[in-house]
Amino acid sequence: MSFFKRLEGVFFGPTPMFRSLAEKPVWIDALVILLLLLAAFSALTAPYTQSDQLKMFKDNTKLQERMGEARYGEMIAKFENASSSSAVVKGVVWGTAMGAIGLLFSSLILLILGRFISTQGNYVGVLAVVVHASFIDKLLGNAVRAFLIMTRKSVMQTSTSLAMLFPKIEMTSPAYIILGQFDLFQIWMFGVLAIGLSAVFKVSLRKSLFVAYGFWLLKSVIYVVLGIIGMSYLK
Repeated sequence: MSFFKRLEGVFFGPTPMFRSLAEKPVWIDALVILLLLLAAFSALTAPYTQSDQLKMFKDNTKLQERMGEARYGEMIAKFENASSSSAVVKGVVWGTAMGAIGLLFSSLILLILGRFISTQGNYVGVLAVVVHASFIDKLLGNAVRAFLIMTRKSVMQTSTSLAMLFPKIEMTSPAYIILGQFDLFQIWMFGVLAIGLSAVFKVSLRKSLFVAYGFWLLKSVIYVVLGIIGMSYLK
């Protein structure tokens, strides 16, 4: 099955597509294209991320007291003097590297979770499913996010999660961080991922939904804890 047929299957016919993929896992071409999409998204949003970070750190008296005036001044000067091109390069390298690591590590965790419900399937099969399901979030989801970011001129003020329904919530608050985990494209992606895991592990969709959304819950809890800890240093 060609890449474009597989991509079409992700959005319009996941069940037969993933059954075929489970029989003959193919993932390298999809991974390369996925990483190129991540690189393009990172390059596009890097200048806005840089601007958001400067606004967040600038005039933060508590952060200044914690770091000391000298270190704080150096950090602000570094952000103010950083060129857009360097921000793009760093964004592309960081975004692509973290994207690749995330896909590989997520596949390993899903395989481990899958062993609780099945002895079938292997790492390559799970990786192929994860890579293809990720196009829902990294292609369609990031396209929507990129449009919103360019419209609002901000990454932090852009969301495709339940947080967008509460525009008055402070972005550094625990409530915003929790709501941010309920991203519409991520929830869709994990549902499609469950269909693929069902084919790989050769189990019912009900069991694979438990694995897919169990992983989503685990990931969300970790992100919430790290997010709250990180934001506490900015208050």
